[in-house]
Amino acid sequence: MEKTYYNPDDLKKFGDIGEFQKDYADKFFEWYGAVFSEGALTEKEKSLIALAVAHVVQCPYCIDAYTTECVKNGYSNSQMMEAVHVGAAIRGGATLAHSVQMMNKVKDISL
Repeated sequence: MEKTYYNPDDLKKFGDIGEFQKDYADKFFEWYGAVFSEGALTEKEKSLIALAVAHVVQCPYCIDAYTTECVKNGYSNSQMMEAVHVGAAIRGGATLAHSVQMMNKVKDISL
């Protein structure tokens, strides 16, 4: 088995998060299921969005789960990587947009 910073087997335990607080876990899973069910977007489209978001929030469990889901849904390697790049571009743009705060501060203290 490849060494990682997390235990991939722990993903299988996600359903156990209610062990210490069942009421909140039940509410989360009900909401989570509703979010990923067919709506204005298809379940397939939502899996690709989830893959991109998983990379942005850097959740290795989500990356594994939604990579698997996207492959099952027939997305190509190119489509999945493009979705990851979209997420990365938004993340990078958000970081750079916050540089305005730094520039405003520099101008403020340089006067």
